[in-house]
Amino acid sequence: MSQQKKQWGAIIVMIALFAMIAFVTNLCTPMATIIKNQGNISNVLAQIGNYGNFIAYLVMGIPAGMLISKFGYKKTALIGLAIGIAGIVIQWLSGVIDGMGQSLGVVFTVYLIGAFIAGLCMCILNCVVNPMLNILGGGGNKGNQLIQLGGVFNSSAAVACYILMGALIADVTRSKIADVEIALMIALAIFVVAFIVICFTKIEEPEQAPVQLSLIKGAMSYRHFALGALGIFLYMGIEVGTPNFVQQYLLADTTEVRDQKAAIVKQFEEGNISDIQASLGLATVCATENMPEKVLKEKADKEAVYLEFKSGAITLDEAATKLAQINDNDPKNPLTQEEIQADAKKLVSELESSAKAISAKEVTSASISAAHTGRGIASATVGMIIAVYWFMMLIGRLAGASIGSKISARKMITTVSIATLCLVLFGMFAPETLVNFPGIDWGKLEFVMTPIPMGIFAFLLVGLCTSVMWGAIFNLAVEGLGKFTAIASGIFMTMVFGCAVMMFIQASVADAVGYINSYWVVVACAAYLLFYALVGSRVTKRADEEK
Repeated sequence: MSQQKKQWGAIIVMIALFAMIAFVTNLCTPMATIIKNQGNISNVLAQIGNYGNFIAYLVMGIPAGMLISKFGYKKTALIGLAIGIAGIVIQWLSGVIDGMGQSLGVVFTVYLIGAFIAGLCMCILNCVVNPMLNILGGGGNKGNQLIQLGGVFNSSAAVACYILMGALIADVTRSKIADVEIALMIALAIFVVAFIVICFTKIEEPEQAPVQLSLIKGAMSYRHFALGALGIFLYMGIEVGTPNFVQQYLLADTTEVRDQKAAIVKQFEEGNISDIQASLGLATVCATENMPEKVLKEKADKEAVYLEFKSGAITLDEAATKLAQINDNDPKNPLTQEEIQADAKKLVSELESSAKAISAKEVTSASISAAHTGRGIASATVGMIIAVYWFMMLIGRLAGASIGSKISARKMITTVSIATLCLVLFGMFAPETLVNFPGIDWGKLEFVMTPIPMGIFAFLLVGLCTSVMWGAIFNLAVEGLGKFTAIASGIFMTMVFGCAVMMFIQASVADAVGYINSYWVVVACAAYLLFYALVGSRVTKRADEEK
């Protein structure tokens, strides 16, 4: 009875860590969005926080497995949590520095360092959680069931993260890192509580092989594991690439908006307007069918204030006062005098940066014309649409946890790989029929209905499939590894770096042939996983059978 309690205590702790991993990791995306809207930052640069997080897996994956071999799961988890606490504190400090008026470069650098350090922690904890849940479940289908249950809490934490961040950055154009201090403090509290709980939780661990570099070679000598590691590398392209490029497609300018912007810049190129007039023109062009009239008027009023300031008719302080009157039209989000002043400076900085880019020919009518088109949907609505994908993962993991002990991991991967192929291909070739999407703008707590292409729903449903892929692939890949399981887990974590690689590949394809056609990359990844389930995962030798 006592033994059973000990095991359940360890299971609860591991599942809690699984949830924490998702919450902290998913902070990177909205934080990157905040940074992008603080200055003239490209989309690629704004996402560096995410890349930094995954680079940490490349750096720490194998060392984390070796830490487990030397110190065991419990001590390794404590080491990871201590590193994570440092990472969150550094990210919080980036917000403090931002509030002190430091340059964006300094703020972003400090934040990136914190994100990278937190990523090291996430890698270490992933190395601990997955094998421990598999071991505590007794391996096989029962082990897979526990991993899927952990995945349910992992997805729940991800959804909670997006809802919380959506509320905190309701107006992303005015948000700063300091505005999401609450989320960082929640993450910090989770780290601290988990550290304390694990300190007082007894975890019976399996015997680990001594730390030897030869263990890496030994683990990779198992064919089913080596192919499984590649499977995880490609799986990351499905899980992250699918929602990422749906988001880019939905946010991208419509053909009409793109043509309007190209025409404005062409007028500058022909000498008919100044660079600053072109900058103002680009700022006012938007997809009016997706933007409320009140928002359009506020935007135009702010730009009129800028014109007055630029002409010398008013001072910056006077511009700030006028901007205050405009912002006071929104009583839900009143600004302080300091925020108003910063808003005025930000407006001036953004428009002048845009003018310089146009003047230096960094932005040309040709480059705008060549840009890929999308749906031009408001970012707040797109965020809610993408949240559905992660909610589908939650539903899938609930289902996976309930049937994990009855259906083998091989059958799971076979089924979801085929389903992914069908859904992605349907999404790519579905007719352009528009369907109203019901959702909630969590920033404003308003019910919204937005028309989106029918094929987008198919991409969102891929979340049901990716929900069980990680656990099932891991379960198949470590079968029969014995003493190599710990180092194998580290190798698996290293393969998470595939997320950055596959996103780069899909982005390159998108640049060449468009967002929707870039999903051929996802199709290729799903096809490999189907091969792995049917052929590659067959165990040809076991560690416990070797002398």
